[in-house]
Amino acid sequence: MDQNQTSAVLEDLARRVTVLEAQQAVRTLQHQYGYYLDKCLYQEVVDLFAEDGNVYFCGGLYKGKEGVHRLYVGRFRKRFTADLNGPVFGFLLDHPQHQDVVTVSEDGLSARGRFRSMMQAGVHEQARDTYPGTASMEQWFEGGLYENEYVNDHGTWKIKTLNYRAFWHGEYSSGWSRTEPRDFRPTATYPEDPFGPDEIVDGGFDFFPNTEVFPFHYPHPVTGREVRSEDDAAAQGA
Repeated sequence: MDQNQTSAVLEDLARRVTVLEAQQAVRTLQHQYGYYLDKCLYQEVVDLFAEDGNVYFCGGLYKGKEGVHRLYVGRFRKRFTADLNGPVFGFLLDHPQHQDVVTVSEDGLSARGRFRSMMQAGVHEQARDTYPGTASMEQWFEGGLYENEYVNDHGTWKIKTLNYRAFWHGEYSSGWSRTEPRDFRPTATYPEDPFGPDEIVDGGFDFFPNTEVFPFHYPHPVTGREVRSEDDAAAQGA
């Protein structure tokens, strides 16, 4: 192997290491997000975002660190923990992150990731009279997907865009097949709604029994084609 071949091999190995390290960093970051959210550590969640980070949630777009703070600290923290940054007795909000696919950019400075979460939540019967927050149901499951973007900010990976699509709710007593779909889409933006999004967007937030495909950020690994459902392809004239 001559010097040019050796240099090419070393460059390829360096590129592969960069990709692997970035993938691991993004996985770790998203898993850390889930652990903080588990325990209602909403300020710690906000700190994971880039300064120009955004969140798409239930048909609303929350722009920049201010918008992210408004959603997690303003809306979620006030609703679930009565503005306490941390867990409250009797409130369960497990938020596991798994089945991840992480795609790193050529320069290794940005990435996209698809993660699945199947949340378990509820209020224990011992806390029904003392729980300070507000919960939609006594105990429930929620299934959803993330299609996120990440950025390497001077050596620290941060969330650039968090796009969460909840697909189904299942009240424990009745299950997901008998839980009436709920509509959480916003009807007003900030500042009309103090905790509302900066924009209302078409999020397609119809819960199960709706079964639409949440677009994949990556092409099919064998065919190289963009994967879409037949209904989606027909709507776009494909």
